[in-house]
Amino acid sequence: MNKYLKLSAQIFTGIAAAVTLTAGKVMAISVKEGAEMARADGMPSDLIGPNGVFTQITNTVLYVVGIISVVMLIYGGLRYVISGGDSKKVTDAKNTILYAIIGLIISILAFAIVNFVINAITGESNSAANTDHVQESSQDANNNQ
Repeated sequence: MNKYLKLSAQIFTGIAAAVTLTAGKVMAISVKEGAEMARADGMPSDLIGPNGVFTQITNTVLYVVGIISVVMLIYGGLRYVISGGDSKKVTDAKNTILYAIIGLIISILAFAIVNFVINAITGESNSAANTDHVQESSQDANNNQ
């Protein structure tokens, strides 16, 4: 009896999931449209996108992390030069340099990942080269009309 109850629960769950997925395809909207629907009065209109609030905040935080990593890299280099051959100080300076480089790499990768995800969600690009291409394309379209 317990075996049949478990099997019927699994079948019911599968049917419910299939119905939900097919209904979701009919009512599918883009992420940007969903964000616009969820926006309350007084909230900024551009939450996601190249000039959105989310993009500006994450880019600022990642720039600060990158600057801190560069400062720590310089600090580790100074500690290495000033160590005077003491093995403990040299090891500490090398660790500071290593961790600063790791932090710099992580901040660069995080910047790239955040911008990739935002571009994938909005379908827009953050790069100046792509903006120039879009402007040239729109000018060509206007000239063809």
